[in-house]
Amino acid sequence: MIYIYQDNQLCETDSLIEAAGLAEWNHPVVSAVGAGGKTSVLRRLAGEYAERGSGAVVTTTTHIREELQPWFLTEISKEKLLGILKNQGQVWTGIPCGNGRLGRLPEEYFLWICGLGIPVLTEADGARMLPLKCPGEREPVIPGQTTHVLSVYGLDAVGKQIAEVCFRPELAAELLNKDITEPVAAEDIARLAVSEKAGKKGCPGHAAYTVILNKADDEPRRKYAAEIASILAEHGISRIVAASFRPAEDARGIPRGTGRQIL
Repeated sequence: MIYIYQDNQLCETDSLIEAAGLAEWNHPVVSAVGAGGKTSVLRRLAGEYAERGSGAVVTTTTHIREELQPWFLTEISKEKLLGILKNQGQVWTGIPCGNGRLGRLPEEYFLWICGLGIPVLTEADGARMLPLKCPGEREPVIPGQTTHVLSVYGLDAVGKQIAEVCFRPELAAELLNKDITEPVAAEDIARLAVSEKAGKKGCPGHAAYTVILNKADDEPRRKYAAEIASILAEHGISRIVAASFRPAEDARGIPRGTGRQIL
C-alpha cells in the first residue's frame, strides 16, 4: 500500500513513482537516505520502472546486499549491464567488498550509467537495518547528479527508545533534546526529517526532497504517518509518502506475474 499526503489526508495510490513525484522525469537520479526501508523503496521503484518498460539501474555510494538474482551484476561491464537491463528490466550493481555486500562504483562508470537516459536509483546511506538514523560527519554520500532525494523513516520506531531504534542515537538525542533512553514520538520523526543536520543533510539545492514514512502497516501507524505529514507540511515539505510494501510482491518489487522484458 502506498499513500500520498494531500488535502490534509493520506490518499491511497498504486504507484510509488507517481507518489514520489518522479513520473514527469524520464531519467531521474534518485538518492535514498535515512533508514527504515531504503532497499525496499528502491526495490519497489525498480520494479515499477521495469513494468513500465523504461528499466532502471540500482547502485550504491555506501553498501547494498548482494542477492542471488539474475538482475545483480558484480563487475564492471557495460555489455553485461545492457544485456541484463534488456532481459530483466533492471540492474542492481556494485563492486564486491566482502561479507556479501556491494560497494560504490568507479566514478567514470557511474557517470556512464547516468548518461544512458534511464532512471538511476542510488542507496546513499547506511543504517544497519534500524528504522531511524541521524547521519555522521561524512554521511550521507549523495552524488552531485542527484535530482531527487528520498528521505526514509520506519514508523515502527514510534514508542521505542531512541537507543533501541536509531543508528547514531547520541546524535539523534542531541538534535531532539532528549535522552537516548526516552521513547521516539511521531513528532520526533518530523523533526529529523526537516533538519539540515538529519534528513536534509547533504541534499543538493537543485534536488527535490521527498519524505517516505515506511512500514505504515496498520491503522495506528497510518495515524502516526498522518500526524508526521501534517507537521512536515507546516514546514514547507510538500511531497510526503507513506508506504507498506506487501510480502506478496516478488524481489522485483512488483506483484508476481507482471514482469516485462525491456525490448
